[in-house]
Amino acid sequence: MISFTLNDETVTTDDTPDTPLLWVIRDTFKLKGSKYGCGAGLCGACTMHVDGVAMRTCVLPVAAVAGKSITTIEGLGTPDNLHPLQAAWIEHNVPQCGYCQSGQIMSAAAMLATNAAPSADDVDQAMSGNICRCGCYPRIKKAILATADKTDLATEAQA
Repeated sequence: MISFTLNDETVTTDDTPDTPLLWVIRDTFKLKGSKYGCGAGLCGACTMHVDGVAMRTCVLPVAAVAGKSITTIEGLGTPDNLHPLQAAWIEHNVPQCGYCQSGQIMSAAAMLATNAAPSADDVDQAMSGNICRCGCYPRIKKAILATADKTDLATEAQA
């Protein structure tokens, strides 16, 4: 049995230790927001946070997350309480097909957690490993930068 925290709830699975975390999350825990893209950790569709760090879960064995905290797109925000990035995605009409978007948002959220005021180049670098077949990169970048700008304003208002 492997135990970890999934979206702030302790869970246990008896999946084999080498099963990719993506499949455990999708098949065992029925959270379908994270997608299977390439199966080699190259496209970013499967990105989740492991202890706050964006990780490609299609190549990450579930045994590697024992005792750790996993956040999926479902745990980032809810329809009633959107994460600021999710709200920006809607405001800027980011997705076309939408397939890669959960991974894009999870990667962006991890980047913003460590760099709340990224430059355009910072965004390009942080997001370079996330592939969007529809080519929504300009809207993705705009939504991330808009979220960072709002985060800066909220931080300044609290000071």
